[in-house]
Amino acid sequence: MRITRLETILVKPRWLFLKVHTDAGIVGLGEPIVEGRAETCIAAVKELEDYLVGKDPRPVAHHWQAMYRHAFYRGGPVLTSAISGIDMALWDIKGKALGVPVYELLGGPTRSRVRVYAHARSPEAIRRRKEEGFTAFKTGPSKDRPARIVENPAFVRKVADGFAALREVVGDDADIGIDFHGAISPQTAKLLIKALEPYQPMFIEEPVACQNVDAMAEIARGTHLPIATGERIFTKWGFREILEKGAATILQPDLCHAGGITETRLIAGMAEAYYAAIAPHNPLGPISLAAGLQLAASIPNFLCQEQVNLGDGYLKTPFRVVDGYVDLPRGPGLGIELDEDAMADKLGHEWTNPETYDVFDGSVVDW
Repeated sequence: MRITRLETILVKPRWLFLKVHTDAGIVGLGEPIVEGRAETCIAAVKELEDYLVGKDPRPVAHHWQAMYRHAFYRGGPVLTSAISGIDMALWDIKGKALGVPVYELLGGPTRSRVRVYAHARSPEAIRRRKEEGFTAFKTGPSKDRPARIVENPAFVRKVADGFAALREVVGDDADIGIDFHGAISPQTAKLLIKALEPYQPMFIEEPVACQNVDAMAEIARGTHLPIATGERIFTKWGFREILEKGAATILQPDLCHAGGITETRLIAGMAEAYYAAIAPHNPLGPISLAAGLQLAASIPNFLCQEQVNLGDGYLKTPFRVVDGYVDLPRGPGLGIELDEDAMADKLGHEWTNPETYDVFDGSVVDW
């Protein structure tokens, strides 16, 4: 079997799908995207096409090493995301060629179904998601403006009261995490975490910028709440410092950014040695979700899978949530098929990241 060509497809709302074609008629699916840099990722995939065309797609780990190390200037969000999407597609091809799900090739299944969580920022949204079957949720800080470096009691109280209102709807027998999105200063993060502790969030995600590992480790030592991070950390080398310094006990590698299935499986093994759990980040499409489910079924230290789309309007058989879980895909490879007819009105997009500024002085702030 030989790879014949790579095809990228811009898909609304902000995704990039990849098809890796072979001379055996098998097509592998992946998502090689950095949000807001779709065209850059298309170019990165195109640059890797020269290496891949004509090669057997099945030595997946070998191709990962070649694509990553032959770049000489290694890593970074764009190259690693391009490799991530290609890696997913190569695993999809290998599973389809052998007639088994990817998790079968990785020693699974390690579980019979996979817990997933949904986004919800209001009590009404929580109620809707609960009716859909979810039992785990993620929200952000309740606020009227981006946080300043030093915040006042009113800001802290609004965040705590907003989360308390959501916890009341979620109930004590379900879970809700909160994402600071790396946009809070260390000193304000400590105040917010102290105010949130009575409501026992499932996790505090990116309490500070993920590059500020020492500050995150100090925060982790100062609270009993689990600290989570990982959506903007790449490869095993990026996660090593997080684990060594005890900065987080929940790792959130994004399979579209961190290096695909191959690399995230290795990151999970490293995390297991530090008694840390894996909760894959995924604000992207159903191919990314399918890859995450395959990983969940291949590792022992899985916690919960983020999702924003179960595949309705994109997959022939979308995933379904029952009592907070989705069943393991049983089909070969990633276990999904694109619904090309349903996708016809979703092709193309020009999504860019929000541009946020301080409301008082116009300086640039994180979103």
